[in-house]
Amino acid sequence: MSQAMPMAANAAPLPMPPGPLGGPAAWYGRDMAGHGDWCITFTAAELAELDAAIARHQASGRQMGEITPEHFPLPLLAPRLAGVLRDLQDGRGFVLLRGFDVAGRSIEEAAIGYLGIGAHLGSFRSQNAKGHLLGHVKDLGFDINDPKVRYYQTNRQLDYHTDSCDIVGLLCLKTAKAGGASRICSSTTIYNALLARRPDLARLLFQPMPTDRRGEVPPGMHPWFEIPVFNWYEGQLSCIYSGQYLRSCQDNHPGARRLSAAEMAAIDMMDALTNDPAISMSMEFRPGDMQFVHNHTCLHSRTDFEDWEEPARQRHLLRLWLAPRRARALPPAYAERYGSIEPGDRGGIVVTDTVLRFTLDAA
Repeated sequence: MSQAMPMAANAAPLPMPPGPLGGPAAWYGRDMAGHGDWCITFTAAELAELDAAIARHQASGRQMGEITPEHFPLPLLAPRLAGVLRDLQDGRGFVLLRGFDVAGRSIEEAAIGYLGIGAHLGSFRSQNAKGHLLGHVKDLGFDINDPKVRYYQTNRQLDYHTDSCDIVGLLCLKTAKAGGASRICSSTTIYNALLARRPDLARLLFQPMPTDRRGEVPPGMHPWFEIPVFNWYEGQLSCIYSGQYLRSCQDNHPGARRLSAAEMAAIDMMDALTNDPAISMSMEFRPGDMQFVHNHTCLHSRTDFEDWEEPARQRHLLRLWLAPRRARALPPAYAERYGSIEPGDRGGIVVTDTVLRFTLDAA
């Protein structure tokens, strides 16, 4: 893959929407928190079907990498999951599935059920340089000041961001002693607010900015990637953003383009808007909850947390990065981060020594 050259600070920005955007993706947290349609509880029949599918997979001797819609059929649940996928891609952009039992299962059984549901939404993508297709969100005691450590490996608050895939999923196995709430907001609403309050700053977010790869560098690439925060392409607004990694790129990589004071102000304002209680919303995970978020239209974060002293009780989420087979068109600029922009085969992190694998080990 060829390396894109940094864009000059005074280069013309890419196209913008003709004005503020409406539709179901432009929601406010103050309104959405009172709605219940984003939280879907599995029925007893759906759970029984899922139990049977898990048992069939284990009896078959197949590996986790062989979990596909064909090998993990869910005749009753699959049509409902198709509706979930429509809501993710064409609706509000997030959903919470509730009622899956994890306390009574081994981590392997929980992972199989979670992967089975995820397979009906999209293909699995690598989440780090190790090639983990099943990720573990857990405090590993790492120091975030290490430029190769990512925030999800600590107990630190995550600022609002997107992951490098179409859809990110989280399955809660265990909750923290305190904190660790999930927070989400609409990036479409953020754009509308920026446009209304500071259109001059909004425009700057349509030009490429260098974002830190945190040491996970594909062959032939810089330790950062350059892409606009907002991309208006084929009539759709997509967002790819991590304020923390935009800033760490400025701190850790002197070869990356220096952001102007105005660009830093645009990032600061974007972060401020994500924390506006009228715009964002919070949800507390219960064990067994599955949250799925469309990265192109939603930003997500979490609060700091205090964990239990006993390792067996500590906060633990399983994560999936998914690429649906039917998905929105993405501009060529995404290829620098996603590797490909072909639906069903895009997103994820692959470096020179990456070996794709599923693991039940959090380390």
